[in-house]
Amino acid sequence: MTSSKIYLIPSFLHESATQTIPAYVTEAVRDCQCFFVENERSARRFLKQLWKEMVIDDYQWFTIHKAEEAVQQEFRQCLKQNKNIGIISEAGCPGIADPGQLLIGVAQNAGATVVPMVGPSSILLALMASGMNGQQFRFSGYLPIDTASRIKALKELEAESGKKNCTEVFIETPYRNNQLVEVMLKTLHPNTRICIAADITASTEFIRTKTVSEWKKQVPELHKRPTIFCVMG
Repeated sequence: MTSSKIYLIPSFLHESATQTIPAYVTEAVRDCQCFFVENERSARRFLKQLWKEMVIDDYQWFTIHKAEEAVQQEFRQCLKQNKNIGIISEAGCPGIADPGQLLIGVAQNAGATVVPMVGPSSILLALMASGMNGQQFRFSGYLPIDTASRIKALKELEAESGKKNCTEVFIETPYRNNQLVEVMLKTLHPNTRICIAADITASTEFIRTKTVSEWKKQVPELHKRPTIFCVMG
């Protein structure tokens, strides 16, 4: 058993959206001795924005990557030393579409106190604004890259959505957004609804829900814009 506290520290979806991080997150940062982060450089910059007086090099830093066994072993060692640990994903909430979930599992197995903290989740914010079913939904992460497999996956998601009245939520690497939209508009039924939620919390935020036939009239430019897609068949 360990007396460690594991703080799941939310981060900005966009660097200008500092107001989306509650003040109590800074208090949690002060209580940590080490951090396991998806990207050390951006995590350091993020924490400095929260707490300007923070002496970054006073803390231990570990990069999560895909939470390989070596990283989990380092995490276990910190737990044995009863250190309080902050977990920070690249954007949004740790453990949600994020490799930090494996470390959180280790913490639970060790009997540590896991403290989830309020902050922006692009998945939930997109769902909230979509006007789609928020009582039944499924997040599928990334769809296949191969075109044939992608078409098959989209058709399956659409069918499942119609069958269960369920909102299907998924993402794409930002530089492939336009290609995904093109395939969606060619594959899905004209009356299927799609919500496109791009640049959430940024000044350029764009969230619209339209049918496939409506989107075909004016397709937004999404290249390199972080985007969440919601579909209801």
